[in-house]
Amino acid sequence: MHHIKTIEGQLNAKGLKIALVAARFNDFVVDRLIGGAVDYLTRHGLEKENLTLVRVPGAFELPLACQKLAQKGGYDGIVALGAVIRGSTPHFDYVCAEATKGIAHVSLAQGLSIGFGLLTTDNLEQAVERAGSKSGNKGAEAAAAMLETVQVLKQI
Repeated sequence: MHHIKTIEGQLNAKGLKIALVAARFNDFVVDRLIGGAVDYLTRHGLEKENLTLVRVPGAFELPLACQKLAQKGGYDGIVALGAVIRGSTPHFDYVCAEATKGIAHVSLAQGLSIGFGLLTTDNLEQAVERAGSKSGNKGAEAAAAMLETVQVLKQI
């Protein structure tokens, strides 16, 4: 069998500069996502002085802050963190869709890895489950995906 050249990212954050962009809205959930991301990155070698936390009002503002950081330069990756919990109006659908599209657009347009840590849940219980209880911590998972992608892109 032929040997296939494989490019994989090592989960090593040493020497990287990373920004976390986190929504203030639902901060009781988002703070847990931030904690998960910081814990993951520091356990994988990131020095705290190379980590910047940017707070924005809500999920809708995440893409613009990510874009500004990407354009400014100096960051190897970004992790976008937020929590949108469904209410009784269609507002949820618009915010989730636009924030998701915006973050994806910035990542592609800027060629920068952005970890997607935006929770979109039907209720508070689901959000709490995904911010460190039953379903793990999506902040840590978003940081892990960003880190692996950063290291893959360096090799391509």
